[in-house]
Amino acid sequence: MSARIIDGKKISQDIKDEVKEEAAALKARGTEPCLAVVLVGDDPASHIYVRNKMRACKYTGIRSVSIDLPADTEESELLEKIQELNADTSVHGILVQLPLPPQIDENKIINAIDPDKDVDGFSPISVGRLSIGLEGFKSCTPAGIIELIKRSGISIDGKNCVIAGRSNIVGKPMAMLLLRENGTVTVCHSHTKDLRSITSKADILVAAIGKPKFFKADDIKEGAVIIDVGMDRDENGKLCGDVDFDDVKEKAGYITPVPGGVGPMTIAMLMRNCLEAACRL
Repeated sequence: MSARIIDGKKISQDIKDEVKEEAAALKARGTEPCLAVVLVGDDPASHIYVRNKMRACKYTGIRSVSIDLPADTEESELLEKIQELNADTSVHGILVQLPLPPQIDENKIINAIDPDKDVDGFSPISVGRLSIGLEGFKSCTPAGIIELIKRSGISIDGKNCVIAGRSNIVGKPMAMLLLRENGTVTVCHSHTKDLRSITSKADILVAAIGKPKFFKADDIKEGAVIIDVGMDRDENGKLCGDVDFDDVKEKAGYITPVPGGVGPMTIAMLMRNCLEAACRL
């Protein structure tokens, strides 16, 4: 029996519709949620991401401010712009699109954003709040994964959860969020010995290692929930995930496709974070 497909397009649309309704109600009370997006340079992928974020803002009724800076922008100029946005009470969320040009220290820029406007959830303060269970912005992709699991009617409580990948953007915050839901969490990485023996016992596997079709049916447990964060290209240049979907789908209980699984959730959760920022400020 084939796995049930977790439809990230539908779930993300549901979340955007909820945000749209709540944003309209907030606007009626006199507060218009606003996201400022700063883009430095001409990276084509970054331009696409920013355009998609702007489109989502328009749909949900969140005002967007786009700040495009040239590739030769100095770090001091970008820091000055962030301080302006921090001080602007009409701006509720600030997002600096990564990657940044080499002359700019990404960590310094992330640290400069007011944690109460850090809708990406990347700042050390946001991460610290998450790690000790305080209210704060959750990194959008891991937060979206939690929504995918919950809205598919899957309980995390007591489940053996394995994360393959320990990045600051996905792996580490994912572990914190699964712990918050009472999952028993193992984080695997490039130095993990006998990876298959660990992933094959997972009730929930989050694959985020950036290797196309790496995980096969032999690597997973019968009936497992498979969340594929990978955005890779296969040997034919076709978009695929870290999981070999065709090989795994007959054995898994639930699985996210690539594309159409985790991807759409990231922007939906960004909209949710912007709304929360406007409610807090």
